[in-house]
Amino acid sequence: MRTANINLHEIFDEIPRERREAARLSFAISDRLDALMKERGLNRSQLAHALGKRPNEVTRWLSGEHNFTISTLAMLSAFFDQPMIMVC
Repeated sequence: MRTANINLHEIFDEIPRERREAARLSFAISDRLDALMKERGLNRSQLAHALGKRPNEVTRWLSGEHNFTISTLAMLSAFFDQPMIMVC
């Protein structure tokens, strides 16, 4: 059996920096959402119902691969009464 001798850093270096940063931010937002949901004791269905969304949309938000809009971030910030992101 052959094994690939590929350096993980070389693979990451092939991904454009802006795409790596976009993925990092997306996962950070989904982690923040998950933490806020846990603080409130909300599951996906409960959050979806409270926001007038479908549960599968909340699932996409939590996947870490969703491209959040400013409107969605503002809606979530207002709902939780806490910022989803900090802009310096």
